[in-house]
Amino acid sequence: MASKDLDIDQLAAYLHITPDQVTKMVTRGKLPGRRVNGQWRFSESEIHHWLEEQIGVSDATELEKVEKILEKNWDTTVEDRTMLSEFMTVEAIEVPLLARTRGSVIREMCRLAASTGLLWDADTMAEAVQARESLHPTALENGVALLHPRRPQVSILADSLVALGISPQPIPFGNAAGHLTDVFFLICSTDDQVHLRILARLARLVSDEVFLTMLRSTTSPGEALELIRTTEVDLLQANSK
Repeated sequence: MASKDLDIDQLAAYLHITPDQVTKMVTRGKLPGRRVNGQWRFSESEIHHWLEEQIGVSDATELEKVEKILEKNWDTTVEDRTMLSEFMTVEAIEVPLLARTRGSVIREMCRLAASTGLLWDADTMAEAVQARESLHPTALENGVALLHPRRPQVSILADSLVALGISPQPIPFGNAAGHLTDVFFLICSTDDQVHLRILARLARLVSDEVFLTMLRSTTSPGEALELIRTTEVDLLQANSK
């Protein structure tokens, strides 16, 4: 998606809040914006990065709100998949993942993604993911890393996909608090909207410790994918009540 500038009213509509709320947030430094001829302007790509950061620090209730914002802005003519599991196949899941270093995990996860035929250049994706990890590690305190490049790698992807690797032993993966990591998701998206929706759904799933315990106990790609499917269905059904 090409980046464009939004004014206060457009951003308010996008975030489903009032223009006054946008003004307060940007003047308090809580939104990325800049003044152009005395008027606030917001880069769409910077807003996407800001939303990504909000997903990373939000609790379950806040994540549901973020996901609803993304749903309201979803362009259904571009992408009609609504389930995370629809972006996953058993070919892109490795249980157990035997890589033991940060670099080898990234390379192996990109190799997994390439095994689907949807990623054409695993090395280029690995470089982009490594650059994102060097900028800001994606390893969470619960032992999960949500790997992704900073920008969608449209030129090397036929379609968006998600890969999963589960290590039998946690390894150091850059978490700021020193927590080890053993569950690795790789998000390969062709569009910022797709990326944010996948990231928000994943963040909601992995915030559930029961789900994570069950995921770590799976012994095959098929079992892991079925767990993700059923947990996601339960999540959506709970939201609809």
